[in-house]
Amino acid sequence: MTPAIRVAEAAGIEIGVHHYEHDPTNHQYGLEAAESLGVPVDSVFKTLIIDLGGSPGSRSAIAVIPVSKTLSLKAAAAALGHKTATMTNPEKAERITGYVRGGISPLGTRTALETVVDLSTSSLERLYCSGGKRGLDICIGSHDLVRLTNAKLAAIAR
Repeated sequence: MTPAIRVAEAAGIEIGVHHYEHDPTNHQYGLEAAESLGVPVDSVFKTLIIDLGGSPGSRSAIAVIPVSKTLSLKAAAAALGHKTATMTNPEKAERITGYVRGGISPLGTRTALETVVDLSTSSLERLYCSGGKRGLDICIGSHDLVRLTNAKLAAIAR
């Protein structure tokens, strides 16, 4: 059981836990999950760690977007009250979340991080996101994800 699953269960949130065989040569983690689970790619979301303010020593945050889209760093920064943001390097992302790249969940991170979730989740009743390790996704109500992460909703994907 991962910290992400424990957080959802402790909050009394019903989630689906879905394991699949991860191919270690595949670095398209979200697309691999959608294909392996047989679900629409637009229902699978990736968790990205960003540095607000644009410098490596800046405060980090989480951005959650569909795996088929790219993150607008400017929109994510603005949604969180900053002018700029950069992608966090993978080693720092793993250190502050406690998860490995390709298995970073927006739930149960080692360090509590401010979170912004793409507005497209509003049109979905449930979505898939990493459950805290490669080869494991959870299916969670989009409103539950926003509530559990205390996220802001904004149009951050393009």
